[in-house]
Amino acid sequence: MIDSKLLRNDFPMLTNGIKMQGKPLVWLDNASTTFKPLCVLEAVSKYYTHETSNSHRGDYDLCFNMDTKIMEARKTLASLLNAEPKEIVFTAGTTMSINQVAFGYAAKYLKEGDEILLTEAEHASNVLPWYKVCEMTGAVTRFIPLTKEGRLTAENLEKTISSKTKIIAVAQVTNVLGYVTPIKELAAIAHKHGAIIVVDGAQSVPHMKIDVKDLDCDFLSMSGHKMCGPTGVGVLYGKFDLLQKTDPFMTGGGMNAKFNMCGEASYLEAPVKFEAGTLNLEGIIGLDAAVKYIMNIGLDNINEHEKALKKYAVEQLEKTGNVTIYNADSEAGIVTFNIKDVFAQDAATFLNSKGIACRSGNHCAKILNDFLGTPATVRASFYFYTTKEDIDALVDAVKHGKEFLDAYF
Repeated sequence: MIDSKLLRNDFPMLTNGIKMQGKPLVWLDNASTTFKPLCVLEAVSKYYTHETSNSHRGDYDLCFNMDTKIMEARKTLASLLNAEPKEIVFTAGTTMSINQVAFGYAAKYLKEGDEILLTEAEHASNVLPWYKVCEMTGAVTRFIPLTKEGRLTAENLEKTISSKTKIIAVAQVTNVLGYVTPIKELAAIAHKHGAIIVVDGAQSVPHMKIDVKDLDCDFLSMSGHKMCGPTGVGVLYGKFDLLQKTDPFMTGGGMNAKFNMCGEASYLEAPVKFEAGTLNLEGIIGLDAAVKYIMNIGLDNINEHEKALKKYAVEQLEKTGNVTIYNADSEAGIVTFNIKDVFAQDAATFLNSKGIACRSGNHCAKILNDFLGTPATVRASFYFYTTKEDIDALVDAVKHGKEFLDAYF
């Protein structure tokens, strides 16, 4: 079991008396980004105060020390995902990771008439790169139907996939509705039809145990800042043989074996061939610390804590009679709702006046608007340091949301 109140002591953002609109901060926007524990802040600070050096750029102790830390971080991330260190590519985050697959793999191998399958629930980062690839190659995007609740099922994939399908790109946990996608089943279907599956793990990796070998996914992306790490750093996991077949999205120093004046160039093996230029070294060190911190808490414990909070939040919000909840039955610690008769951004502004940070809008999943039947929603999202008191503050505010806005306007 998680003692969320005790763990909050590790987070300066939760202990420094931060306020919004003069009210104590209630942070319920963890699907957007998460707070950083002291161990991460200390690791990043130590890099700048005691360890500053480049990696793979010098024959001296500080540089060797940095090379070692990068290798250690690669092993830590491999352990998190049950992957091999050579299958861990450091990137700027989920968006860059998906773009690497789109332009380094899909653009290389897809041809006119080939299909990329998506869903309406995907984040822009898992839609727009594929649109661009289709412009470049003549391939087409098609959408796997969701159930009436908003789930992606193996049955609906079977009905949609065809001999032309080459790539299935889906989120393991969607960022608006929070349903957990059955990746293992989808991967089996994809491989049976000769397709690969590309998984957006931005909302899953921080919250649940992931085993890429068991899932048999081909690529998976994640962001550090959504799991207590720094911004600007993330990971692309790929099966090693697929990484070897994938071209680098960027080229430059550090990733090449040699080049000459005739225009000939050869690249190093994966993962290094994808890591052109100077890496976000302090970000990687901070991510390593964050992952170790989270693994010490236990992903299963985090998952159970969030499920309990989600159940409690839905029960209490429904009791108010003042909300429409769009994902009451989803598994992730995300509650997407609207205060009845109140536009989402107005509701979020009202919650801000109570010190409560929630996201409003379409959450970068603009295709989902038609499915939900509303142009915008409010999203409250939880993490292991979220408490029942945070939920109670949200519920109390929601009870009076419509009255406040009627009076205000």
